[in-house]
Amino acid sequence: MTSTASSPHSPSTSAPPGQNPGGARQPSTWERRLRRFGHVARPRDDVGTRLVPPYAPPSSRLWAALGLSDGLARGLTRWSGWLGPLLVTLIAGLMRFWHLGSPKAVIFDETYYAKDAWALIHRGFEVNWDKNANDLILKTGGHVPLPHDAAYVVHPPVGKYVIGIGEWLFGFDPFGWRFMTAVLGTLCVLLVCRIGRRLFRSTFLGCLAGLLLAVDGLAFVMSRTALLDSVLVFFVVAAFGCLVVDRDKARGKLAAALPRDEDGVPRPDVHIAETLRLGWRPWRLLAGLCLGLAAGTKWNGFIYLAAFGVLTVLWDVGARRVAGAGRPYATVLKRDLGWAFLSTVPVAVATYVLSWLGWILSPADGTGGYFRNWAATDGRGGSWTWLFPDWVRSLWHYEHEVYKFNVGLSSPHIYQSNPWSWLVDGRPVSYFYESPLPGKDGCPAGAGDKCAREVLALGTPLLWWAAAFAVLYLLWRWFFRRDWRAGAIACAVAAGYLPWFNYQERTIFFFYAVVFVPFLCLGVAMLVGAILGPPGSGERRRIVGAAGAGVLVLLIVWNFVYFWPIYTGQAIPFSSWQSRMWLDSWV
Repeated sequence: MTSTASSPHSPSTSAPPGQNPGGARQPSTWERRLRRFGHVARPRDDVGTRLVPPYAPPSSRLWAALGLSDGLARGLTRWSGWLGPLLVTLIAGLMRFWHLGSPKAVIFDETYYAKDAWALIHRGFEVNWDKNANDLILKTGGHVPLPHDAAYVVHPPVGKYVIGIGEWLFGFDPFGWRFMTAVLGTLCVLLVCRIGRRLFRSTFLGCLAGLLLAVDGLAFVMSRTALLDSVLVFFVVAAFGCLVVDRDKARGKLAAALPRDEDGVPRPDVHIAETLRLGWRPWRLLAGLCLGLAAGTKWNGFIYLAAFGVLTVLWDVGARRVAGAGRPYATVLKRDLGWAFLSTVPVAVATYVLSWLGWILSPADGTGGYFRNWAATDGRGGSWTWLFPDWVRSLWHYEHEVYKFNVGLSSPHIYQSNPWSWLVDGRPVSYFYESPLPGKDGCPAGAGDKCAREVLALGTPLLWWAAAFAVLYLLWRWFFRRDWRAGAIACAVAAGYLPWFNYQERTIFFFYAVVFVPFLCLGVAMLVGAILGPPGSGERRRIVGAAGAGVLVLLIVWNFVYFWPIYTGQAIPFSSWQSRMWLDSWV
């Protein structure tokens, strides 16, 4: 768990300020003052290791304890980076697809997105449905006529297109409209495993982060519900993963270009660090595409575009500093910033605009998408209207109206919550609730009284409460230990969480927090790594750390199993349901 944060080295005998000619960096005054809070100087590993840290191989004692031959142990070590994540993903997938079509009902906001998705894949824009459409859809298996009148909706179309793929494949029913969110929720677990492995250079900690996401109640319920937020999560996590890979690739190019000493160890070089062009960076382009798709699902994606854009530029600054750049910020401004912008922002914006293609191509005579004919009717006239096509002005007007709606939404709702309460599971959202009588709808005949059947969007409590401490640990680790991994995870959490504090009067819900759940899981995994102890710890420290970490993880898994009935809508005796309502605000 050593930090891979970076600082400049001098390639010559003349040392930069704060470093003697022998290479030992002298702590500054502020660093000496911060030592009382746990600050330590950056490690003095060779430049190559600091630019591209090696992965920690599984312990040879593990293979010996399992009685495996050397050849098999080497093979498992080579493939463990994929076998472990795939195993965790398989477990997550089996849970998410188990009775996916239950409850056979339109739950919570599925009433909007399931029908909007069906309209989009058939007509290219959303339509107004009759009030009894839900009952008719469930009764006929989705064989209902499609309305013609355009509907005013306040979210972009990407997430609904994704949901519509499942409906197109499996039908207009609960399984069909939940299929793609279950697929993306499962793939998110794989992404987190692989991202965690790359961040921590540990397959174990990467798989642990994925396992924590697999057993988080909020992420689990959202993966089994046709809401836009699960789609948003997937694209945000994918973008983050692309940028982490890009970081490694760029640092690898710098390490390969640096001169070597007589032992073959890379040494810092000012000229190379300040002049080397890092060339084609396809992972950054792919990140821009993913962020555009995220914004095309919900506007939160644009916040992540800004946050991740700053993050990747700072990563370039750190890389060039380690490689020996005397002026890393000026170097990045000259060599990297322009390409970083072009690789992400224009790509994301173009992707977002293209996501509206169905609406753009719909008729502009009043029979197409909502506001599609605005430029030709209410928007006529003006001195500069000739500069832009009608569809551009109509789309801009639509976006402006949606912005006004979103920032002004204040209609009270029984399940709305304040973001201050999110990290402690203060006010979850009930998506579905029934009270079946004994012997009906899965209620045991011997229940004695009525049962409760609920789908509650509740984060696994022990995981979220541990995550609250993990956030504090991340901030400490980033500020006092200058650990880039902690800063990256904290940045991703902040981008999904902090903006909501600016809209505390708006009607907002706890399930919006699902977008940063994968990063909370990465934070808890990093905290568990600290509990286990740093490399080189004594056997006693390792045993105590392993016991503490093991107890924490097992309690989180048990907690998820305990709440399983109210995550999946199983009928349980009312007294059993009451025993799971740990806080009054959960009812």
